Amino acid sequence: MKRLILHTALLIAAAISLIPFLWLACASVKTSEKLFEHPFLPWAEIGHWITGHGPCPLTSDNYIQLFAREPFLRWMWNSLFLSATQTVLTVVLGSMGGFALAKYSFPGKRLIMGLMVLTMLLPSQVLLPSTYELMYRLGWVNSYLAILVPAAVSVFGIFLFRQAMTSVPDELLLAARVDGCSELRLWWDIAMPVVRPMTGAYTLMSFLAGWNSYLWPQVVLQDEGKFTLPLGLANMAGMATYQGNYGILMAGTLLSLLPVIALFFWLQNDFVAGLTEGALKG
Repeated sequence: MKRLILHTALLIAAAISLIPFLWLACASVKTSEKLFEHPFLPWAEIGHWITGHGPCPLTSDNYIQLFAREPFLRWMWNSLFLSATQTVLTVVLGSMGGFALAKYSFPGKRLIMGLMVLTMLLPSQVLLPSTYELMYRLGWVNSYLAILVPAAVSVFGIFLFRQAMTSVPDELLLAARVDGCSELRLWWDIAMPVVRPMTGAYTLMSFLAGWNSYLWPQVVLQDEGKFTLPLGLANMAGMATYQGNYGILMAGTLLSLLPVIALFFWLQNDFVAGLTEGALKG
């Protein structure tokens, strides 16, 4: 009985959480005149259309105008490229740093870890002026290097992998060294498979952070052709305020969710396992 009540409560909570997405999907196929008349879809008109007694109340013009009037595919490709590249760099470098902190002893290790923790106390917004000046002196303003290089290493990711790497048995690493395994192969072939759940969870979090990044790309990117989806959608939102093209904005917002949803379904098992593993260790 308790299990039934729990599952019912979870289903209700899941249904409530999906209401905004349902509204977004409905708004993306409605005309501007019908957008604010009904919260979801005009069910009466849909019923007339199904029975053949009226015109179709749904429209695909919002999606047609989105691709015709805006460089939406370019923005999506830019976001996919930056998010995927940033995720690969963050996961690879973070896992290597976590492996080194977990399995190697060297002078100044505690000092380095303490300094890394201190950097996590600084809000990223505080570092914007100095980081922008550095990018300007390097000539990286309006370049993707200004986005990828500063985000390539995450202190949070290093400590996350360090915690996960402590579960790798030292005896297993020692046996691999006796067999002639190099240090890079120890990291890639021995340690990484053991922490695969954490890798999947952190991959999803890193991609989502890069996909939703808005402030820093807005500061360093100037050409519209290099804009990411958040920047492009923000510009569309500003134009929709004056032009009333909210349906196009809703269509673009809905399409921007699809890559993240697809990645979540691909990595959902590792994501849940990684969170569970962290909870059990805590």
